[in-house]
Amino acid sequence: MRHLAWLAAGLAGLVGAAAFGGTAGASALAQGWDPRAHRTFAGPSSQVLVLGTPHLSGLPDTFRPEQLAPLLDRLAAWQPQIITIEALSGPQCDHLRRYAALHANAAEDYCPDVAAEQKALGLDMAGATIAVETMLKGWPAHPDAAQRRRLAALFLASGDPASAYVQWLRLTPAERRTGDGLDAAMVTRLEKAGARQNENVLIAATLAARLGLERVYPTDDHSADDDASDDPAFGPAVNGAWQNAATEQRKASAAALEAKLGTTDGLLALYRYHNDPSTAQIAFDSDWGAALKEPSAGRFGRRYVGWWETRNLRMVANIRAVLQRQPGARLLTIVGSSHKPYFDAYLRMLHDVQVVDTAALLHKR
Repeated sequence: MRHLAWLAAGLAGLVGAAAFGGTAGASALAQGWDPRAHRTFAGPSSQVLVLGTPHLSGLPDTFRPEQLAPLLDRLAAWQPQIITIEALSGPQCDHLRRYAALHANAAEDYCPDVAAEQKALGLDMAGATIAVETMLKGWPAHPDAAQRRRLAALFLASGDPASAYVQWLRLTPAERRTGDGLDAAMVTRLEKAGARQNENVLIAATLAARLGLERVYPTDDHSADDDASDDPAFGPAVNGAWQNAATEQRKASAAALEAKLGTTDGLLALYRYHNDPSTAQIAFDSDWGAALKEPSAGRFGRRYVGWWETRNLRMVANIRAVLQRQPGARLLTIVGSSHKPYFDAYLRMLHDVQVVDTAALLHKR
């Protein structure tokens, strides 16, 4: 599906919203055993805040990183203890490279090349990943600069550049230099990361460092990518389904908000839109709902939706795996806004998880 992934992100990323609820949820509970009916547990609930984001790299030239300040302030005030991002982990990238023929070479599009970092440290992906976890298990309360540089190098070699940048930010400017495993090429890579127009750096890593966290967690998943979109009929069928009035409305709404990015609270208004529950239905109508009704003999629309649902389920499972390490924690997941309705819905299925109202937080003064 990777050949359509960029288009799906461009279309579906125009809007994000909270999950559907109300009478539909009550009806589901009445039909049989449901995990949502079993919410008795020891201790406080785990809280998850799903921030649907436009991909910052796609915003117009009027965007400036400093415009994120009101958003960062609200997120920091919530005080998340765990932050996850829409990025592939090093181990999954290793899998996608090993089985490239089965996953449409997805690693080429979504995985950083860390061969140089691994060679410099004398580690493969497994070795670097295990070294990160081993180092963090023995992490002191007050690590010194050498330890942070070493951990940053290991994060790079393990395919987790966002976490490497968290360690870079936690160093004083004078200590942001080579040494302890960081060579000149790695330092250059970290310096360039800070200049990227990317939410994993400008929001997630920046917020993690501000809050005194040591890392972020990549939880994206492309293991469902296959060769379906190689069929020449696939693209025209799904693209045709997307040509509808709801899509035009979404595009117009997003464009109007992006045109105001240079104004006071312009970017915050865009995030409020992407996380407004009232936009969920139009998002569905323009994208997945339209694809489900796509009439081709190959059922290409339903194949696309199946891939999309599988990806979201696996992403939420990755988030759940992180959260299980710390029951009762506050977790912030930052993800393209098209994922938000599905994340909220799937997370609400979990016994001890409370999904936080993102729209309410964004409207706080």
